[in-house]
Amino acid sequence: MTRSRQHFRIPDAAIRLDSMPAAGRDLDLVVDRPEREAIAADLGITAVDRLAVRLNAVRFRGGIRVTGRLAALVVQPSVISLEPVLQEIEEAIDRVFLPGVEKAFAGPANAEVFVDLEHEEIPDHFDGNEADLTDLIVETLALAIDPYPRAEGESLGEIGDDDTEDELPFAGLKALKLPEDKG
Repeated sequence: MTRSRQHFRIPDAAIRLDSMPAAGRDLDLVVDRPEREAIAADLGITAVDRLAVRLNAVRFRGGIRVTGRLAALVVQPSVISLEPVLQEIEEAIDRVFLPGVEKAFAGPANAEVFVDLEHEEIPDHFDGNEADLTDLIVETLALAIDPYPRAEGESLGEIGDDDTEDELPFAGLKALKLPEDKG
């Protein structure tokens, strides 16, 4: 996930591979207010009132596999009335991180590339011995947010579709029809 603003980190959202026990590591985070405000600003929503993440990381193919759950409460304006709408989010997380962003993944020119759409997503990468999970958390939250929030009971009919047939955009064309076309 690319950010146009200054990149921020959630404290304690990083996992070090060199000190990870063989059984893996659990990570329980309750994100503080300043970080939640930064996330809300980054996502262009009113507020993130609550954000908690429970993760488990285990070694996997030279990297780590992170699984867990994200729970959040976000506030954003209704697309109809602009009144604040609360959304409870409960989202599963399952992501693989492998070391080495600097690996060359492109093959030679004119080489065929096989993309298997049935398999898992392409793993994320990290540099060094530490994987920062901030982007994973923010991305998971961003994808779970309703892009068109509406308050309970609101509908698009409320925004005013009071046009009579004569005021519709193409109503004037009806008068231009020839008598033989009016059948």
